[in-house]
Amino acid sequence: MFLPRPARVAAAVSLAVALSAVTACAPADESDDEPDTSASGSECSPENLQTKRDGILTIGTDSPAYPPWFIDNDPSNGQGFESAVAYAVAEELGFSEDQVEWITVTFNNAIAPGPKDFDFDINQFSITEERRNAVDFSSPYYDVRQAVITVETSPIAGATTLAELADARLGAQVGTTSYQAITDLIQPNVEPSVFNTNDDARQALENGTIDGLVVDLPTAFYMTSAELTNGIIVGQLPPLDGQQEQFGLVLDLNSPLTDCVSQAVDALRENGTLAELEERWLGQTAGAPELT
Repeated sequence: MFLPRPARVAAAVSLAVALSAVTACAPADESDDEPDTSASGSECSPENLQTKRDGILTIGTDSPAYPPWFIDNDPSNGQGFESAVAYAVAEELGFSEDQVEWITVTFNNAIAPGPKDFDFDINQFSITEERRNAVDFSSPYYDVRQAVITVETSPIAGATTLAELADARLGAQVGTTSYQAITDLIQPNVEPSVFNTNDDARQALENGTIDGLVVDLPTAFYMTSAELTNGIIVGQLPPLDGQQEQFGLVLDLNSPLTDCVSQAVDALRENGTLAELEERWLGQTAGAPELT
């Protein structure tokens, strides 16, 4: 039934008064008192985060910064898997690109005990319980495998089992799970060589100082396709202790940022961003043979 305008106004006023009374008498929603702890919520917004510099997110990584993790040795260009992940985490936390500052931190210094100059560091750090004694880790952003690479003229070029690597001269970067994979999984009869960087290790492989090099699988694909002459992947190694190896962002031990950074990584996994970045930058890592 159509009401004249005065009647409609009176009805609207009566309804508003009634709703007001109901609202006033309704019990308070207890959830309103709970803090928003999502990565995009107030607890994790830039103005509330205890970063090294107000309004700036300081991210560390090593130099040189290698593909496919970084491109052109420039972490700030957003190119390469880890550069892209770092900027995605920053955006999830509410920082724009011009609010991100990169600093150079060596691999070993980043995971050594003591205060850090960065808010988080991204540099293919495998999450281990031993390292948790010195630093915090975010939620994992990438599941990784280790692999053995060599050149076609190497004595291990045709190896298909761990046993065939027993007499090999192997090497890896110092302080890495790649080196641990040699000592714990392959257990060669020859003491493995340790190198400050993968560049040094690659040169040793090229000049025949070592027979093979252990690196993470994406690095293995890049080195064998772009850096080594006649480079080949011998095979992937089984997981250490049967546990999936995962990369995480490194933070100060007991950092006030750890929860928010982890929430940001979790959000990127749930919305598919990590999978998209992995496909774009690391999608070529399928098909490497398994060493048994």
